[in-house]
Amino acid sequence: MLILEAAVNELIQFSPFTEMNGAAQMQTKQSLVFLEAQRAPIVPIQAEYLHRGSLKYEFSTELLQTPIQLIKINNVQAQIAEILNNLITHNVERVHEDAPLKFFELVQLLRAARFDDLEKLWNQYRNKPAYRQWILDAIPAIGTPAALKFIKEKFLAEDLTVAEAAQALIASIHMVTANTEAIKQVEALAMNNKIVENPVLREIVFLGYGTMISKYCVERTVCPAELIKPFQDLLAEAVAKDETQDIILLLKVLGNAGLPTSLKPITKILPIHGTAAASLPMRVHADAIMALRNIAKKEPRMIQELALQLYMDKALHPELRMLACIVLFETRPAMGLVITLANIVKTEENLQVASFTYSHMKSLTRSTAAIHASVAAACNVAVKFLSPRLDRPSLRFSKAIHMDIYNSPLMLGAAASTFYINDAATILPKSIVAKTSAYIAGAAADVLEVGVRTEGLQEALLKNPALMDNADRITKMKRVIKALSDLRTLPKRTPLASIYVKFFGQEIAFANIDKAILEQAIALFTGPSAQAFGRNAVQTLLSGASFRFTKPLLATEVRRILPTAAGLPMELNLCTAAVAAAAVQVKATTTPPLPENFHLAHLLKTDIQLETEIKPSIAMNTFAVMGINTAVLQTAMISKAKFNSILPSKISARLNINEGHFKIEALPVSVPEPIAAVQVETFAVARNIEDPAAARITPIIPAKVYEPISMDILRSKIASSAAASWSKSSEILQDVAVDKAISKPKAAKLNKKYCAKAYAIGLKSCLKIASENAAFIRDTALYKLVGKHTVALSLKQIEGEVIERLEMEVQVGPKAAEKLIKQINLSEEEIAEERPILMKLKKILAPGLKNGTISSSSSSSSSRSKSSSASSSSSSRVSSKAIGATASAKRLHSSSSSSSSSRSRSSISSSSSRSSSSSRSSSSRSVSRPSKSSSASSLASLFSASSSSSRSSARTSKQMIYRHKFQKNHKKQSQATSAAVSRSRSSASSFEAIYRKNKFLGSEVAPSFAIIFRAVRADHKVQGFELSAYLDKPSARIQIILAALAANNNWKLCADGVVLSKHKVTAKIGWGAECKQYDTIITAETGLLGPNPAARLRVTWNNLPSAIKHYAKIAYDYIPASVLAGLIKGKDENSVKQLSFTVAATSAKTLDIIWKTPTRTVYKLALHLPVAMPLEQIKGLTPFDDLADKIHYWFAKAGAAECSFDRDTLTTFNNRRYKNEMPLSCYQVLAKDCTDELKFIVLLKKDHIEQNHINVKIADIDIDLYPKNTDVIVKVNGREIPINNLPYQHPTAKIQIRPKAEGISIFAPSYGLHEVFFDRNSWKVKVVDWMRGQTCGLCGKADGEVKQEYRTPNGRLTKNAVSYAHSWVLPAESCRDTTECRMKHESVHLQKQTNLHGQESTCYAIEPVLRCLPGCFPVKTTSVTVGFHCMPAGSALNRPESIYDNSVDLRETAEAHLACSCTAQCN
Repeated sequence: MLILEAAVNELIQFSPFTEMNGAAQMQTKQSLVFLEAQRAPIVPIQAEYLHRGSLKYEFSTELLQTPIQLIKINNVQAQIAEILNNLITHNVERVHEDAPLKFFELVQLLRAARFDDLEKLWNQYRNKPAYRQWILDAIPAIGTPAALKFIKEKFLAEDLTVAEAAQALIASIHMVTANTEAIKQVEALAMNNKIVENPVLREIVFLGYGTMISKYCVERTVCPAELIKPFQDLLAEAVAKDETQDIILLLKVLGNAGLPTSLKPITKILPIHGTAAASLPMRVHADAIMALRNIAKKEPRMIQELALQLYMDKALHPELRMLACIVLFETRPAMGLVITLANIVKTEENLQVASFTYSHMKSLTRSTAAIHASVAAACNVAVKFLSPRLDRPSLRFSKAIHMDIYNSPLMLGAAASTFYINDAATILPKSIVAKTSAYIAGAAADVLEVGVRTEGLQEALLKNPALMDNADRITKMKRVIKALSDLRTLPKRTPLASIYVKFFGQEIAFANIDKAILEQAIALFTGPSAQAFGRNAVQTLLSGASFRFTKPLLATEVRRILPTAAGLPMELNLCTAAVAAAAVQVKATTTPPLPENFHLAHLLKTDIQLETEIKPSIAMNTFAVMGINTAVLQTAMISKAKFNSILPSKISARLNINEGHFKIEALPVSVPEPIAAVQVETFAVARNIEDPAAARITPIIPAKVYEPISMDILRSKIASSAAASWSKSSEILQDVAVDKAISKPKAAKLNKKYCAKAYAIGLKSCLKIASENAAFIRDTALYKLVGKHTVALSLKQIEGEVIERLEMEVQVGPKAAEKLIKQINLSEEEIAEERPILMKLKKILAPGLKNGTISSSSSSSSSRSKSSSASSSSSSRVSSKAIGATASAKRLHSSSSSSSSSRSRSSISSSSSRSSSSSRSSSSRSVSRPSKSSSASSLASLFSASSSSSRSSARTSKQMIYRHKFQKNHKKQSQATSAAVSRSRSSASSFEAIYRKNKFLGSEVAPSFAIIFRAVRADHKVQGFELSAYLDKPSARIQIILAALAANNNWKLCADGVVLSKHKVTAKIGWGAECKQYDTIITAETGLLGPNPAARLRVTWNNLPSAIKHYAKIAYDYIPASVLAGLIKGKDENSVKQLSFTVAATSAKTLDIIWKTPTRTVYKLALHLPVAMPLEQIKGLTPFDDLADKIHYWFAKAGAAECSFDRDTLTTFNNRRYKNEMPLSCYQVLAKDCTDELKFIVLLKKDHIEQNHINVKIADIDIDLYPKNTDVIVKVNGREIPINNLPYQHPTAKIQIRPKAEGISIFAPSYGLHEVFFDRNSWKVKVVDWMRGQTCGLCGKADGEVKQEYRTPNGRLTKNAVSYAHSWVLPAESCRDTTECRMKHESVHLQKQTNLHGQESTCYAIEPVLRCLPGCFPVKTTSVTVGFHCMPAGSALNRPESIYDNSVDLRETAEAHLACSCTAQCN
């Protein structure tokens, strides 16, 4: 059989979008025709052929040829030198627009050069800084092992500094193509002694080795295990030597590599049952879990099993379980696994883990990305049967937040994830991880990830720095609690913060910050070397300095090469190069000149002038290529995007600290047009190596299509049957149907220009947009990109507005008045704006109201009376955002009809008399003339409709919540309501009296400071603003005036503020023409709402700009409905020109909020705060006098956890309540520092007459608090301190004892113990926020875990409160103890026989039970439920003392002793 002809037609299509129609395509046609046979056929050799598989296409690897240009290389050294000269010459002042393309050319030439050529190039230019920098930036972009070899040899030869080597290594590792040669180069670097000795370079190279392995194995099914074996051996060696820092670094290396063969070494580090790594620090375990993430990308099922095992292990630290949850969800688990997680969460006792997992699931349900579709569906099912209470709003609980946006047709999207991990409900989280991801063209990548750990940071900042490990103090405290033989202490937190950075899933840097590093940094910045550096920098500025910075970067180079039928490689390529440059010139002068050996403090006494000129510029080119790319010829379709920007500036600044003068000027500078431009163009190109300059460039869209065609012409051409001529004009229009062009016309050309003028600075900016695309052919995204697009931004001066410079000048002190340009005088009578007749009528009808003046009492009254009928007759219009009232809100509202009758004065009087506690006469007086103050302080009625009956019933319901009005602190609260109203008027009028006395403070006092903003014009017209501030200390008044400088502009803003008392501040703001066009009065005051401290802010106005009202309404419409959920809303008879905002602190962590607007009143009751408010400071009860101590106390108070006792009920730090049946005369550990530092111990006991005693051991003192008769006795180290001698201040430590209410308080926040309060009937213990999770005792761990509250000293979780409380009793050793305690802990034997698992068993309590000492008998007992461990009857315990470590087989009731009486036989 003879084949005469073979034809091949190959079509390759590519589109970055998911579109049915519209793709870039390349067609290959090949035809082979048999002509003749010129020789006899070759007879095949008779031999056995080996099977070698299918035919494979072999790609050329000789040269990394870029498809954007074809370079004919004749003399590579000379061509490199020519390109370097071009780049350095044309990128000095600003970046040339073709600089990125030239940088591409330089990289291409360096790739073609031999290693010897690189050596010669370096030797020629290494002493020329400009050339040196360009070479070092271009070498990593070569992308071959030669780049690594070059950097290695130059660093070992000490030709590179550490900074240069670090920069070059980071870039090279991520740009060099991974192969065996490159891996060997990095491995040799990692083992080099010079690299190992430098911590920074060692970290870079080690992490880079893992990255190189990951790149090498990314497309290989099986990766050689020997590549990562050396580092696995190093990890095993570091674990054996217990070198924590090395373990962490090597774990990160294995995590970067992401090889499944590393799973076993990593598992040995994980705290899984049976492993020897359980003793390693927790941060090592955390890094080991995070190292599994890259392995999960290759073996998700394997990692899922391990992560689930870690997550289900409830003995692990909560942080580790939450990290396992992160890893688990990154494997994109199936529905069954997600449901399994949900079932675990349903019974989860740790609230941190439950909150984190639930929030992670809930946030994933909102994901729209295609990659998360299955996980989102599974999480949506799982969340439905979980309790929404798990999504705790408090920031003290851990959270996982995931947000993304994804467009399926464009296959384009972005995502952001944040993991907020806390373990002890402290203010500062344990760690935060933030990650951003991108989705493009069907691929997903984690672009950037930053993680921060703050372990011990809060404690290091707030703990007493003088607290040292005093051996005597710790020994004494340990002697006290030695009776708790099985007490397990918590590990001491090492003050540490750490941070890591990942780029595209690879960790590129991390740092651990501890106390030693901070001390070294402080010593460096405060040492003589830093001062010498500062002195040299100042001298350089004085002599004049110029800096030029240029930085090229090959940002992206993504290539995909496919074989074609013709044998030529087709390439898809995306590459981006950018060049940034900045030229800076600085010159400083001082008056008087500085001496030779000056100190930096001399600068504070001189007049400094600094002139700076900065010219930053950037150019960036991006190419997207599809086509044939070889070293001989190139033919491709290219989409090219160019970005250029330059924004020069020239600034002059002057500073004189002695005279309080500062001036900064923006001087004129030549600005190119445009200052920023983006150009995108798509074209086809064909070039060959013989004549690269003769490249043929063809636009994708023919030029004739750009001509706009009107619809009339189009119809006329169609009517005249001219459609055939169109099809001949361009091949691209052949597929266009004529009828489609009529029904759906598309513009082929867009040209728009948008301009805006800023007359204040004399500049005009214009944005020009031009677009020519192929959307008229097919309405798809790819066709819209094809063509030519331009966006340009220009900035130039307005024609006729010549601005020479812009100035800002600040003058503080007595010379401020000299700087004012425009004199201001507001003391003359205000200009009457109404006609004379109206003025007279106003004086007759309202003699107390003058033109333009505003009284905070009378204006409120008048506006109230004018608007009462209008507000009462308005319909009950409910906003579309109004949320249905909650159950509590429904109880406050009463149903009624929507009648529109107005409220009469009698109804007001009756309702007022019901709500007022004063006499009938005072009530009627307040109704006859209601003031703004009284109306703002009274809480508005809530109702469902606008009838009188609904208002009345709502007002009655309202009284059930607030029985008291707002009582001002600066008034006597015991007087009647009418007197309070009168004083409110007088208080408000006192501001008016102060204002009337002197409207302009500048007539009597000089301005405290002045600020001038102005534009200096060529025509010498004054333009700008001046701001002056005046302070009148006798009247506690401040006045700020902002005035326009133009002579024909009388616009001003006048702000007056007066401190009427330490509890009330009033401010009046007017603006417009002579400050009279608009005005408002703002009053802020403190007081009481019932017994609770409160604050109120009121805003009243006469006239406001319509724009403010418009934008306020727009802002309200943008408020999410979820924010308004749970609010109680209703209409009220509020003033139409008043806002009121009242906040009442019902407790240290709850607020009631009342927001009154002209149309409605909104309540938010019992709003919980994440931190406690310093109510004692509000009431003036701060224990410390020093400002630093006050601030320290406030921070400690904000997050303090409180444990209290009242009437035999103890409330733990986690708000868990239980009855504490205390044994007589035995101390119980109430709260203690459970770390090895033992900063404090608080003990509690009940004496023989059942009175409480408190003992506090802190620092080097022992404090006893106990009742005696009607007083509380205080003893310090056994010596009684009379109450009259309090407060007591420790001579060296920040410890204070002072009376509080009817008891005594101890304050020591810097030692972790915020406050211990004791009186005859109750006590309270508060620990600071950074002690959360580190305490133990009756008050618990203060970690927020309510379900794990009852932990005994050995760490066991018990179910019974009595057993828990008794486990913390300090037992006696014998009757000879100095204490009166005669009890001990004992493992009791269960008296009855038990049949367990089919055999008779003997059971012993594994939870200690209080029993009297031998020789004593109980006089008071109680029953307690404890756990028992059972053994076959007849068997004996090998180690009876280890009974407490056994498991619980059953729970039974046992008898515990509470009081004992001893005989003489007790010894």
